[in-house]
Amino acid sequence: MELLPEGQKNSVQVLYEDQQKINEFSKLIMRKDALNQELSILKQEKEYLDDVSLEIELIDEDDQIQYKIGDVFVFMKQSDVVEQLEKDAEKLDAKIESLEDNDSEIDSRISELKSSLYAKFGDNINLER
Repeated sequence: MELLPEGQKNSVQVLYEDQQKINEFSKLIMRKDALNQELSILKQEKEYLDDVSLEIELIDEDDQIQYKIGDVFVFMKQSDVVEQLEKDAEKLDAKIESLEDNDSEIDSRISELKSSLYAKFGDNINLER
């Protein structure tokens, strides 16, 4: 099956190394999509934590608040809950930073592969979304 317009012939030969680069590019794109999805979930969770922190700071310090740890709700003092929320926010920030670092590494490798593949195949390959 010929995918080129009628009258055009493919003059570029696809080597094993080229196919490996194309496969790596595809895997990186899928990994980047999964990573971006996870990042958006974590950022939304961070936003929720920030909102909850603001609301809990308005509650009297002597009041008991239900705080979810895993699948269980535990009664804790307001000050303890604020402290725990800060710790949870720090953990989320670290996860988000780590995922963003991975995302930038993937982006740089994708750029390398794109330039290499476009240099060899030119208009015969489409790596854009």
